[in-house]
Amino acid sequence: MVWTWVRVGVGVLLGAVTGLVELVYLIWAGIILVPAWPQPRARRAAVQRIQAGARNLAEVERWRLAAFLRAENASDYTGARAVEYLVLRWAVGLLGGLVLLLFLYGAAVGVVWVRDLLVGRSTLLLAVAQVLLGAVGLFLCVQGFAGIAAIERHLARRFLGPSRREALERRITELSTSRAGVVAAVDTERRRIERDLHDGVQQRLVALGMLLGRARRAPGSTELVAQAHEETQQILDELRDVAWRAYPAALDNLGLHEALLRVAERAGIPVRLRYELDERPPTAVETAAYFVVSEAVTNAAKHAYAQEVTVDVARADKLTVRVQDDGVGGADPSGSGLSGLARRVAALDGEFTVDSPAGGPTVIVAELPCA
Repeated sequence: MVWTWVRVGVGVLLGAVTGLVELVYLIWAGIILVPAWPQPRARRAAVQRIQAGARNLAEVERWRLAAFLRAENASDYTGARAVEYLVLRWAVGLLGGLVLLLFLYGAAVGVVWVRDLLVGRSTLLLAVAQVLLGAVGLFLCVQGFAGIAAIERHLARRFLGPSRREALERRITELSTSRAGVVAAVDTERRRIERDLHDGVQQRLVALGMLLGRARRAPGSTELVAQAHEETQQILDELRDVAWRAYPAALDNLGLHEALLRVAERAGIPVRLRYELDERPPTAVETAAYFVVSEAVTNAAKHAYAQEVTVDVARADKLTVRVQDDGVGGADPSGSGLSGLARRVAALDGEFTVDSPAGGPTVIVAELPCA
């Protein structure tokens, strides 16, 4: 938190310097524009020079905003927009400088107050009053910094923000990436189902066929018939597991809460589920949330050697799924399972994060829009 405010303070300080530079630049621009205004050719040349210089200053501002105020802006703004931005922005920069000067003045006065208290020039009552006054001044300065930063971001977004064309291009890129991710996730899921059927169910069917062949050649062999019957039950269990992992019927019939309870029952380790939804989310969101929890719990049991998993499902503006385990950590977000979940969440314009330092804990969070 302290470093955040230091970063903002440095950003405001640099903004005060650039604000002064921008004021001087605008004065210079007015000086060269006024005499050139009656002549169209000279006016166009002057306007082009002014706009080119304004873009250079705006690029400096974009760097400052990104580096210190965490404000990202587009680069496709026009020179005219850059001039409009500077016309308003210089005043905000100087205002930020004024707030910074007040903060430094208050800090200097506080040092003097502390010195007076240490050398006995101040009474206890006066010291208490000074502390209260200093706290109020600090609060006002902090709010001033926050307000200046908010105005800076708003101005940059208003004048230097992406054009409609760039916004659409970004959206097209995001949708193309999401579509490719969905296709890859579907292919991965198909390969997993094929592998489960080939390595599990198919092998058991082969064994069942061999048992039935032996039973035909040895009439009256109740032991072989019993083995075949047991193998049939195991095949049915594996088919149910494959079908459940592909898409649980309980999700459609009973809802997300019941489906997650069954995930907890089948996990093999204790799973604490906190489900705080008052109504069912949309089907696509419900499905994505289910698979996030299912994959995360499976990974915790099989790979993280966890002793307990906590699952939280809540909804504010978005449906948030948070899965935390006490395992060894080190989960790879680029692995097939987690990357597939990331693509599934991205396809719904959601956000997916994995925090898994070595030694644990692993925390997986998915935020899914429900509108």
